[in-house]
Amino acid sequence: MRIKETDTPQGVLQYRLIDNQAEIIGYRGKDLEVVIPDRMEDCPVTCIGKKAFLSNKMLKQITLPDSIMRIDDWAFACCAKLTKIILPYHKLEIGQGAFRECDRLEQIIDEQGDMTGKKTIDVGYLLAATMSRLNAFYLFDFENAGTDNWLAQWDTRMLNLMGLDDADGFSRMLLCGEEDYGSKENNLEYYMSQQRKGKVRLAMLRLMHDYGLQEAARAYLRNYLLEHMKGQATEETWLVVLEEHGDEREYYRFLTELGCVTTENFQSMMEDMGDNHTEMKAYLMRYHSEQNTKEDAFDAFVL
Repeated sequence: MRIKETDTPQGVLQYRLIDNQAEIIGYRGKDLEVVIPDRMEDCPVTCIGKKAFLSNKMLKQITLPDSIMRIDDWAFACCAKLTKIILPYHKLEIGQGAFRECDRLEQIIDEQGDMTGKKTIDVGYLLAATMSRLNAFYLFDFENAGTDNWLAQWDTRMLNLMGLDDADGFSRMLLCGEEDYGSKENNLEYYMSQQRKGKVRLAMLRLMHDYGLQEAARAYLRNYLLEHMKGQATEETWLVVLEEHGDEREYYRFLTELGCVTTENFQSMMEDMGDNHTEMKAYLMRYHSEQNTKEDAFDAFVL
């Protein structure tokens, strides 16, 4: 079957026609966002073919039309910068590894839904995390996403991962030779720290998108983040925010609202930030000053 092409703003989509239906089979180019048309030559686009966008290094957002019925194996695998997918929330056939190693995937959004409602936004983040953080293909379910049963399954999977020993999988990694001999990944302490960072990212995600979160799970996640904040025996909560979200105010606000910034760890946090992240340093300084003022006023009242 003849391969055809159509232009995008900075690239080319390849497709073929089969039984009056169009299948996207490849892409080359430098687009940050790609919108798949709903028709090619008056034929509905029903499939994203096997490895169509595999290992694309530029793509950040993909929009799929309502006509899409199938996403084949490895279609978007290893798209390192892919963060957002807009697609119809109807029944889709999803192939093996369709979004494998899309580690930055944050949102999967229904194009026809309420893009501002808390449920829609939170479920969009949680749905994406089934692939990028939970490795739970069975939860990649557009039809049931956001229901009480789906949320319960999501949180069960999350808590199971949070409860794993930090050294879990290390021996298997060494035996299988998944890392180069002598690399830092073969160091147990480094491996355990990376595992804790993964748990921190997961805990922050769920607390920041807490639709349907039960209070017991909320308390567990909060305590985990506090136990790994600056000044504790391990500091992965602080490291994830500083290293990965250094200039994102919402994460610093999240830390302050959670009670992670205290008189005891404030100065060392400032030292870690050095001459960088000046706006966030100013935000934390204002917060710390306001907290101390409140404490001083309360002390004076008691006296």
